[in-house]
Amino acid sequence: MTAAAEIRGMVFNIQRNSTEDGPGIRTTVFMKGCPMHCPWCHNPESIKLSPELVWYSIRCIGVQACIKDCPKDALTLTQDGIVIDRSRCDACGQCVAACPANALEILGKRMTVDEVSAAVLRDRIFYEKSGGGITLSGGEPSLQPGFAAALMQVMRREGIHVALDTCGGTKWTVLEPLVELADLILLDLKMMDEDKHLRVLGVSLDTVLNNARVIARKGKNLWVRTPVIPGYTDSEDNIRRIARFIRNHLPNTTRYDLLAFNNTCSTKYRRLGQVWSMEEESQISKERMDMLAAIAKEEGLNFVHWSGMTKSSKH
Repeated sequence: MTAAAEIRGMVFNIQRNSTEDGPGIRTTVFMKGCPMHCPWCHNPESIKLSPELVWYSIRCIGVQACIKDCPKDALTLTQDGIVIDRSRCDACGQCVAACPANALEILGKRMTVDEVSAAVLRDRIFYEKSGGGITLSGGEPSLQPGFAAALMQVMRREGIHVALDTCGGTKWTVLEPLVELADLILLDLKMMDEDKHLRVLGVSLDTVLNNARVIARKGKNLWVRTPVIPGYTDSEDNIRRIARFIRNHLPNTTRYDLLAFNNTCSTKYRRLGQVWSMEEESQISKERMDMLAAIAKEEGLNFVHWSGMTKSSKH
């Protein structure tokens, strides 16, 4: 085992047979940690770099061995089930081991490059047949740059297509080595209002757009993606401004994806002891998504796609 192969990263999911994170059949490696705090995030478990304990009520059989075995006294049984005191819990995993029903789980596992590579390479034949590969996602992979780079280098040596899914919200000096190793960049452009971007997401829009311009100058194949979120990114003006930026500054873009708001992840927030501010927000209508896609096409983008669950408008 090489020193690079021993580098560890914090991974919360390795999703096989993915078809949404780049071309072909892919394996998406989801890494923990993100510099943005999008109110609509559908992977709240990806935001923190550290592992997090969650409890699944549907699996629990009430043995309470978890409570007895917790060395930090972080678990309490209430009428609503197990409550986790996150100021005490250090995600040591002793309660997980004690539970006979697998009702407790640690989200986030420190894995070596070799461990992740072995999982990814199991599906090599599917990548070769479909033009797929591996996608590094999150969270934000550039928050674990050493691990991400080492994994990407292994994949390149193995002849596996590598995609980097990034929010673009980190320093270029950190992002550049990963961009250089990627065959495809999946870049999020969420909103084009600087003040709103900084206030809502916590990262400067200039940082994202400057990184996008440099990626374009490097000639990397680029897919741009915009989550269509009610009250945040779903205005006609926002989509038009993003489309114009792509047209004027990102000539190497081969696909622009509009991703309909996902309102099915509220249970993830509850398991993490959080209240999701968008829990009551309804889905975007199919007609609205069609209209926003048409606006992007009006701006000269003939590679616009939209996906996600939608509702039908009432007539």
